[in-house]
Amino acid sequence: MPKPSSRVLLVDDHEHWRKYASTTLQKGRPESKVVGEASDGWPAIQLAQRLQPDLIVLDIGLPQLNGIEVARRIRDQSPTSRILFMSENRSTDIAEAALSTGAMGYLLKSDAGRELLPAIEAVLAGKRFTSSSLTNHINDKAVAGTHRHEVAFYPDDASVVDGYARFIESALNAGNAVIAVVTDSHRPSLVRRLDADGVNVTASIQQGIYVPMDAGEAMSMLTVNGIPDPTRCAKVIGDVATRAAKGIRTKNGRVMACGEIAPTMLSNGDTEGAIELEHLWDEITRDYGVYTHCGYLWNASAESAIFDRICAEHSAVIGRELRH
Repeated sequence: MPKPSSRVLLVDDHEHWRKYASTTLQKGRPESKVVGEASDGWPAIQLAQRLQPDLIVLDIGLPQLNGIEVARRIRDQSPTSRILFMSENRSTDIAEAALSTGAMGYLLKSDAGRELLPAIEAVLAGKRFTSSSLTNHINDKAVAGTHRHEVAFYPDDASVVDGYARFIESALNAGNAVIAVVTDSHRPSLVRRLDADGVNVTASIQQGIYVPMDAGEAMSMLTVNGIPDPTRCAKVIGDVATRAAKGIRTKNGRVMACGEIAPTMLSNGDTEGAIELEHLWDEITRDYGVYTHCGYLWNASAESAIFDRICAEHSAVIGRELRH
């Protein structure tokens, strides 16, 4: 099966690296076409805005505007473009900062000979890529954990709050960081429950170990015209997972998330949107090793076919007895 064509923008202040990337693409992925080249940040931003390329191979050490700032600005000008950093900088802090812009890959130039094409393939496929020389050193702790995506079905609102509270308390007690994406209707009860159980929510937020988000606001950030958008999802979910990872307090800690964005979409009558968002969330968080607990308020009269489709998007199911 032929690979899909792609349009590529190369940004590096050294002409020989641009030529090397172009030649490598021509030989190893001839269906890709270099549609533009830039040797500095500002021209790169202008080209990205005008050309809207599928992929931007971007250096960090540019003369006037560094690549990290360029990536941030390009996200606004060309939001569908995927970014692969290719740099000589081996600092894990720099690599983390580069990836936090929403870029999908960070490749060391010293590894480019064997990894440039695999990196391009991965990024174009929407997968995260980190140079093999940095994989075991980069301080992106969220990647280290084992991925899990479970769903729980609850009979009433009190059960939803109880389930989320137990999940959050267990995660924090184990030294993990938690992302909690809940609705306005559940947030006050959840905070009261956590406080009653001895969790200092305010302090936990300040320490970066508890990252609260509003489900409605998150849904608007992840969708375009009400439809889950893969590019937005990759950036928003990736950014929040990376931010939460900085709060991990133990060597083997992980990022854990509980949320009801897809459940909110389903409650609004958008079954297809909810299923698609679950699918995207699973794909994206797999690269970050996030352990996710989704909570659905479920009525026994709801369609069993929808129940089965939701279950199919998860690795574990709690409350299966609610299916009728």
